[in-house]
Amino acid sequence: MENVCQCTDNDDRQSNAILFNILSQDNDKSSHNNLNYNLMPHRCNCEMRRTVCLKSPADICQEASGVLVKTIHFMKNLPAFNQLPPNDQLSLLQSCWAPLFILGLAQEGMNFDVIDTPADSMLKRILLNSQESSETEREQPTLAGVNKLKSCLKKFWSLDLSPKEYAYLKGIMIFNPDVKDLKAAIFVEGLQQEAQHALREVVQPLHPGDQGRFARILLAASMLKTITPNLITELFFRPVIGQADLLDFLVDMLFCR
Repeated sequence: MENVCQCTDNDDRQSNAILFNILSQDNDKSSHNNLNYNLMPHRCNCEMRRTVCLKSPADICQEASGVLVKTIHFMKNLPAFNQLPPNDQLSLLQSCWAPLFILGLAQEGMNFDVIDTPADSMLKRILLNSQESSETEREQPTLAGVNKLKSCLKKFWSLDLSPKEYAYLKGIMIFNPDVKDLKAAIFVEGLQQEAQHALREVVQPLHPGDQGRFARILLAASMLKTITPNLITELFFRPVIGQADLLDFLVDMLFCR
């Protein structure tokens, strides 16, 4: 059964009623005195809609920034990646930075806690949310998204990958021939196949009695694409970069020599 928040429509009707009663120019004094004060905004307890933020943003954002720097340096130090046309490098960067970052979190064993995002009062929302700001409002991290990220990290921790396994898995994620408009798609596909072969060659001697480990690693890697770059950006980096575009920073880091 589809997991649908049952309070969405009710929540919207309550907010609309409050805004209508406050902003309607046709209401007279008596109508303002008869406002239904039971129609107060409430925080949705549904996991799909609960917005969250880091419990300790200063420390975690600093650690996350360090992981991101290591991620970009890993890409920069791959000779095969540097041989690709610049536009292909940009396309691959946009496609893989979030999965690579999650692998970095897993490799560093980085854990974090979240709390509910403090809710603004209705009056503050009316006074401060201009039309311009509402148009640029970003989707906030949800508890459901964070739980999915944590499940992904736990999966990799349970596999207990070696540094070489992480390295070759990152290569598989970087060299994705399915990214659109790659000029060197055939070359990229060959690099991905080489990374897969290298990963298999590393897994076998490390775990000779575990014939299914290679498949489990690839299955865990498929979970990485279910975590949106927006979740990563808003949770770990929005407190640091403000309104800036994180991808601009990544491009600068990648091409800064």
